[in-house]
Amino acid sequence: MFSAHNASTIGRQAAAAQPSALDRWEIRTEWPLAAVALIFLCIYSVQVLLEPPAEVHRLLSVINTVLYMTFVGDYIMRLTLADQRWRWFWGHLFDFAIVVLPFLRPLRLLRLVMVFKVAQGAAGNMIRGRVIAYAACSSVLLIYISSLAVLSAERHQPGANITSFGKSLWWAVTTVTTVGYGDEVPVTVTGRVAAAFLMVGGISLLGVITATLASWIIQRVAEANTENQAATKAQIDVLRAELRRLTEALEADRGGPLSDSTPAPPSADRVRLD
Repeated sequence: MFSAHNASTIGRQAAAAQPSALDRWEIRTEWPLAAVALIFLCIYSVQVLLEPPAEVHRLLSVINTVLYMTFVGDYIMRLTLADQRWRWFWGHLFDFAIVVLPFLRPLRLLRLVMVFKVAQGAAGNMIRGRVIAYAACSSVLLIYISSLAVLSAERHQPGANITSFGKSLWWAVTTVTTVGYGDEVPVTVTGRVAAAFLMVGGISLLGVITATLASWIIQRVAEANTENQAATKAQIDVLRAELRRLTEALEADRGGPLSDSTPAPPSADRVRLD
């Protein structure tokens, strides 16, 4: 009989299978926030690379502040919708730091990775393809953002040698690859903080790529072993079938089973007497 306990159990399972309010919010805001981040990146690039007049620069700063408040509102909404807010807060301390600390604002542009979902889908449905696409896009984005941030902080500082976008881009590439020639070095606190995050990000991305390649090699070796085992088993089955056929043919020629016509081995006593 279908009891009320079973009905409540099924109801809880159905509720658990449905996405939470936080999940639905993140799905709805995924692309809008990516578009906001793209606009933010364009405005930030214009401010750093073109150095517009003071009036235009102030207008762009106001627009960027409004866009930044969009990210702050998204963080507050996600914290509000979380079922266990304290646990969610402690699990998203990096998001909190990006929202609170002004010099980490450019890192919020990592939401632009959502724009590359189309490229990830084109890479295939395999999780490995998505990881490789994500790592490649994140690397390009991280290098570009770090170049802009360091150039903005270093360009007009006394004693700085990162004074052009070409130099800042070269510095970012050598830093993220952990080469570090040392010909361009940040001298400001903001530049060094950006360098520290770039180093950590570069090591992390390198680890992701290395682990992905290692898992691919292991999978190929496992597939080869599986194919070899399957081929060996098939050959053994063929040999068994052939042996069975030969046995049946011999039995047919002898008029009976081979075991009946095969002489028994001499006993131990007979061997000793001989």
